[in-house]
Amino acid sequence: MSVVKINVLTVPEAMRDELERRFAGRAGLVESADGFEGFELLRPADGNDRYFVYTRWRSEEDFQRWSESQSFSKGHEQARADAEGKGHGHGGPASSGAELWSFEVIEQVGPKE
Repeated sequence: MSVVKINVLTVPEAMRDELERRFAGRAGLVESADGFEGFELLRPADGNDRYFVYTRWRSEEDFQRWSESQSFSKGHEQARADAEGKGHGHGGPASSGAELWSFEVIEQVGPKE
């Protein structure tokens, strides 16, 4: 059964472009992870300040392996470097808060062929 992880990031309006730039530059690190099924960065469209980082995994174990991997660490080291002004960003954290939501996929429907 697939699992979905949604990292909910509170992002001040002034940092939205920077957050999106950082994600665009993530160099596809997660795509090669075993058990990875999908990624989406969702921008708020209703006036709130929360972005959703949606990932889908074959299993909880696959997500845990990814979150403990060198690729995961590498991506977050780059984000820290940007936050400290040592990377390619504008310095400072792009989000002012984060929480991780976890779900099991119990039903799925796709387009009819």
